[in-house]
Order: sequence, then structure tokens, then C-alpha cells
Amino acid sequence: MGNLSPHQASGGITKEAVPKQTLSLADAIALIVGVVIGIGIFKTPSLIAANTGREDVFFLVWLAGGIISLAGALCYAELATAYPHTGGDYHYLTKAFGPKVGFLFVWSRMMVIQPGSIAMLAFVFGDYLSQILPFGHYAYSFYAALSIAALTAMNLMGTRKGKGIQNWLTAVKVIGLFSVILVGMMASSSAPMVPIEPKPETSLGLAMVFVLLTFGGWNEAVYMSAEMQEVRRNMVRALLWGLGIITVIYLLMNLAYFRSLGLKEMGQSEVVAADFMHRGLGPGGVKFISLLIIVSALGAINGSILTGARTNYSLGQDFSLFGFLGRWQGRSNTPVNALLFQGAIALLLVLFGTLARKGFVTMVEYTAPVFWCFFLLAGVSLFVLRTKEPEVPRPFRVPVYPFTPLFFCITCVYMLQSSVAYTGVGALVGLGVLLAGALILLLMRLRTNKEKGQRYPYMGR
Repeated sequence: MGNLSPHQASGGITKEAVPKQTLSLADAIALIVGVVIGIGIFKTPSLIAANTGREDVFFLVWLAGGIISLAGALCYAELATAYPHTGGDYHYLTKAFGPKVGFLFVWSRMMVIQPGSIAMLAFVFGDYLSQILPFGHYAYSFYAALSIAALTAMNLMGTRKGKGIQNWLTAVKVIGLFSVILVGMMASSSAPMVPIEPKPETSLGLAMVFVLLTFGGWNEAVYMSAEMQEVRRNMVRALLWGLGIITVIYLLMNLAYFRSLGLKEMGQSEVVAADFMHRGLGPGGVKFISLLIIVSALGAINGSILTGARTNYSLGQDFSLFGFLGRWQGRSNTPVNALLFQGAIALLLVLFGTLARKGFVTMVEYTAPVFWCFFLLAGVSLFVLRTKEPEVPRPFRVPVYPFTPLFFCITCVYMLQSSVAYTGVGALVGLGVLLAGALILLLMRLRTNKEKGQRYPYMGR
């Protein structure tokens, strides 16, 4: 990057406005809770029960998921408070490993990770809404596309509108979840409380894959760090409070499932949340949980749209080839072009998932390996930046350094290996898009070498 100013690094693009600090601590917590508590808690408990087989192990893996996520949050709290930036991981990776790694990450996040996550959640929203309002074979795809278009339009109206929607959806979601928990606490299990025998092909490791998938998304708050009030104090509090609330809700939800169904019936259930509510409240309970899943998916989609566009904006600032993304609209305080581009990619992935006939599964495969690869590099960047830039003020330092970030990095290595082992054709497409980014990087480098006295921002040597 050298001594290029932000204006120079944008290839001479004049930015009419910059992000304003409009997000409070409560907004950040609502964002974390809204993104993380998406649809996993309504599906994965049955898969985890089948892969653990014992009540104590079942609850311990959920607690372990909270602890692993906390270790990662502590690492991100140091990075976000030392280097607040709309680019989040992109900014840290560029500082730690150079512009090429930073570009590959932001390319992957723009084309794979974020739109893939949005499309995955949209498919769940479409699946459940099409059960309530069916009108044809592809109703689920239509509803998925509609949710992306509608929420993108809402966020185009401004950050204030986007965060307001997020806060309301998160509030409704949490109230609904505690209502479900109350039903479970009042129920008594009719299933015998006996251990289940894990299938030969299942394992504790696979159970942890599903647990950490359900906890995924807590790091999205760092992409709003440039817009957060008193970021050096509130980022740490937001991450810790958000993860604390999520862990408590997850443990209570699983306790409710367990009391109502028992571990054996949980492990055999295809729709554990629906079976649980049918046991407690009959057909009306099934409709209630379906509506709750719809609201939960909408909250996660909106949060992902809100944060995902910020990395696209950072890419536009730093690479002139994508300069159209690096414009911030002052009146609405939002990156309009970045939001529109992200929405278009997500809609294309809805089409891809529909043609593959396995929308949700295909999107999980598409995003997982690339996500865990860069998550690992973000953890390693903490070690690198402590060594390269020891003079940078760090309002928050990871406790028990270096063991906490080392524990987080080891977990990421395991998850990367697992995501490759358990995914199929979707993963190959995601990795292919990552390689396409490497090709674009090479072409930009070749063009740079041909232009005398000119160099693409962030290209370096």
C-alpha cells in the first residue's frame, strides 16, 4: 500500500461522503444476535443429537461452541478496536499479509461468502413461506428472491432504516424464542431418556461442525466498526454481550427440545422444532414455529445485507477496477452501488441453487471451505500485526495471549478440513470463483506492468 492516501488508493475517485457513526451498542448487539440466530437452531439440534448419543455430551458440545466462538470474538475485538474500518477482515488481512491476500478475501466475500449466505437464508425463508402460501413448484425460489430484493431496497433507503428493521426483527425473534423455551420448560418428556447409539458414519467432530455452523456470523459486527459510536469501547461489549445472549438462548432451546422429546427422538427427527411444537401445542404450534423461522431468517438476511455491502464498498475504494462500488451516499449514509451489486449476485445464486435442485445444501457447500480458509487467516493476522505494528494503540488486548488466538486458529484448521471433507459440487464452484479472483489479480498485475509510472492501488510488488 505504501504511502498512498485513501483518495489515491481509490484511483482518484472523489467520494462525496464517508460513513457516519450512527450505530449504538444496542444496534450492534441486535445485529450480532439477528445474524447468528438464523435458522440453524431449528434444524441442527437433531443432527447433533444423532452424532453425540449422550445427554451430557450433547450439552457439552453446545457449551464448547460458545467457548470457541468467544475465543474468536476476543481476537476480533482486538483487531476491530485497533483497526476500525468498514472493510473488517479485508482491512486486517491487507495490513497483515499484503494487498493480494486482501483482494482475494474481499473478492471471495463479495462473490461467494456473503451473497451465498444471503441466498442460503433466503431459501429457508422461501421454503417455509411456500408452505403457508403455496402457489407452484418454484414458489420457494420466488419468495427467496423477493426477500433479497425487498430487504436490499429497505437498506438502500439508509442505514437508519436498515438498522431499524434489524432491531425489530431481532426483538420479535428473541421474544418468539423465549416463548418456545417456555413451552419446553412446561412440558415433560414422553420419550424414554435413554442414550442413542451413534451411527457408524457419525462422530463427535461432525457434531462440532454443526454446532459451529449454528454459531456462525458473530464476526459480522466488525464490518460496521467505522459506523459505530465509541467503537473502541462498544465493539468489545457488543461481541461479548451478543455471544453471551446467543449461548444462553441456544442452551435453553436445546434443554426445551430435550425435555419435550428426549435425546433419542431428537436424533431421529427431520424437523425437530416442528415436532417439538406439535408435541406441546398441536398443529397451532407448528404454524407458530414456521412463522418464527420465517422472521428469524429475515433478520439474518437483513443483517447479512447490511454488513456485506461494507466490504464491497472498501473494495471499490482501493481498486479502481471496482471503483463504482466505492461511493457512499451521504443522505442515506449507505453504500448504494455496493448494496445493488451484492443483491444482484445473491439473486443469481438463488437461480443457481434452484437449478441445482438443492438450494440450501448447495449454498452451504458453496460458502463453507472459502469462509473457513479466510477465517483462519484472520486469526493468524492477529499474531502478524502484533509483530509488525507493536506501536499501534490497542484499547483491548486478547487475554491469555498467545493461547487464546492459537486455540481459535486450531479450531479454524479443523473446520476448514471438515468443510472440504463434507461438501460436494457446490464447494467446487465456490473454489472456482476464488480462483477466478486470482486470475483477475494476475491480469491487473500484468496491466500495471505495461503502464509506465502507474500502479494499481494496493498492488505493490
